[in-house]
Amino acid sequence: MKNIDRRTVLSGLGALCLGGTTSLTVASRAAADTFHGATSRAAAQPAPAVPQSPVPRLTQPRDFVTLAEVRTNRAAIALTFDDGPHPVHTPILLDILARYNAKATFYVVGQMARRSPDILRRIVAEGHELGNHSWTHPMLSQMGNATFMREIDRTQEVIWRTVGAVPVTMRPPYGAITGRQSNMLDSQRNIPTIMWSVDTQDYRRPGPSVVAARMVNGARPGAVILAHDIHGPTVRAVPAALEGIAARGLETVTMSELLGWNRWGPRGQRVVRSNPAIDWQG
Repeated sequence: MKNIDRRTVLSGLGALCLGGTTSLTVASRAAADTFHGATSRAAAQPAPAVPQSPVPRLTQPRDFVTLAEVRTNRAAIALTFDDGPHPVHTPILLDILARYNAKATFYVVGQMARRSPDILRRIVAEGHELGNHSWTHPMLSQMGNATFMREIDRTQEVIWRTVGAVPVTMRPPYGAITGRQSNMLDSQRNIPTIMWSVDTQDYRRPGPSVVAARMVNGARPGAVILAHDIHGPTVRAVPAALEGIAARGLETVTMSELLGWNRWGPRGQRVVRSNPAIDWQG
């Protein structure tokens, strides 16, 4: 997978701030080349899907399409890991999270998820959350509508088949997504796009101590911390990071918990199988 400077990608995000007890923000200014269009859910049409059976509902309305940070009074952060599951590093990470009673969100690549179903099931069984990180980890912003949606739908399907639930959020590889794509994903699949407020830049391999320090220094209520469970040094950084985050009086929770949602899983999403002749709702 190519390493692309996330700061370049993030420079294209537009600002969003909603009122209320919990509000949501995205970082930096709008740039048409990378992220354009409205980030508020009001700019998109409501999802047309109606679930075929009762599913858990949100504890509050979702009025956003894209976010990078949650403004909340809760002393909690979301620790997120991209690009896995890794057959070696992810199980070690799960052991560490269990030891510290910490929760995380794993934005998994569909192809990787298909290769490691047991790890996927363990992630869910231990109370963590799965997010959608596309099927092949491409530059989504350069894709047409059909190819873009296929990347998302194939990943939703393999996760559904493996754990019996579908992700309720998506994170684009490299943070590269257009406003048109985010709005389409929201209106057609009821899935918001999640960015991050703290980038550990662990893909540059700075070493465990640096990665841990970046996690701790960026930790504040509502922060969304980006890391990767495909890197051994990142996994080795997690114990020190969790201890530092706890010392600040913060707990690590799943993305859905940080948003104030009851749980993740089937929540009225419209799920489309890779076979276009089979269209179903989960």
